[in-house]
Amino acid sequence: MLTENGFTFSRLILATGRSDLRKGIDGLAAMVRFKYGLDPLEKDTLFLFCGTRRDRIKGLLWIGDRFILLYIRLAEGCFLWPRTAQEARSITTEEFKRLMDGFSIDPSVGPKRIPLVNDPKSRWKR
Repeated sequence: MLTENGFTFSRLILATGRSDLRKGIDGLAAMVRFKYGLDPLEKDTLFLFCGTRRDRIKGLLWIGDRFILLYIRLAEGCFLWPRTAQEARSITTEEFKRLMDGFSIDPSVGPKRIPLVNDPKSRWKR
């Protein structure tokens, strides 16, 4: 999958539950390795983390010779992030798109949508 800024990734790993977003590249890579038992140097794999308030996420991507740290913060609303278990789970590109559009990726949660920046009812109108 190609991101808006031109980075590609072929696999998405979502760290469910709450993550400490004060961590930088080294801290997130250590979390991937030691907490989840995965390889942070797996090429073209995007690891996603969400904080307590669920209005921001960080992504860690290894592209072969360097890490890229992605940071997304919503002006309004929050991500419907899975909070049940402390695990790392693989998600599809469709689930990723749903998450970025403000929808839940869990089938047990209805199709509730959280208002995002481009929402006409948002206070952050363009």
